[in-house]
Amino acid sequence: MEKNQFHVTMSSSKNVEQVISDLEKSLQEIKFGVLWKFDIHKKLEEKNIPFKKKITILEVCNPEEAFGILDLEPMASYFLPCKIVVTEEATNTKIGLIRPSLLIGLMEDEELNKVAEIIEEKLITAMENAI
Repeated sequence: MEKNQFHVTMSSSKNVEQVISDLEKSLQEIKFGVLWKFDIHKKLEEKNIPFKKKITILEVCNPEEAFGILDLEPMASYFLPCKIVVTEEATNTKIGLIRPSLLIGLMEDEELNKVAEIIEEKLITAMENAI
């Protein structure tokens, strides 16, 4: 696992489809749902732009967590929902996210930061369980 101030990224020997399927199950266990699934590679192909690598963005949310954050600060909606990206590489599949604590940290609100850190850890665990 690569974890820095910007992102958390992990590798899996599973293919993209299996990682996404396992991630969706893992997210359900922590009461997060997939609101939207965007296959960048398919959209590019629709526009006649050949793109060989599979890249899928999942927008995920837990309604109770979102409510708590928005109740504290409606402007936090700029950072919702959380995004998890699954990317096909030459020899493996990558799964990663921009750290919610980094984004919410921009608001300089200690209470929001604590909530974002909890959410981040939940999402990291869901990703680990999917790989």
